[in-house]
Amino acid sequence: MVEDQRAASMKSLGLMAMLFVVMYLFLIRPQQKKAKEQAKIIQTIKPGDKIVTSSGIVGVVITVKEKTVSIRSADAKLEITKGAVVEITERGGETPATSVV
Repeated sequence: MVEDQRAASMKSLGLMAMLFVVMYLFLIRPQQKKAKEQAKIIQTIKPGDKIVTSSGIVGVVITVKEKTVSIRSADAKLEITKGAVVEITERGGETPATSVV
């Protein structure tokens, strides 16, 4: 009888371990990877870059401060936090490749 209880507890412990491994692979690890990518984007922002914010605003970076970024979008000048930057669509000073026919 004690053997059955021990086997049942080992089985439930094994299932909990498997659940943790699955949660790590599908939830925690991708989130850590995305956080690293976001940190890299924030570190590499410079004036002239064309960016997209988390709210969907597209603008060109004017100045970069410690915690904020000033951007120009259409006729408006906005100051946003660096954490709101989701993507750098075009680097300042780089021109898109064009094909010559």
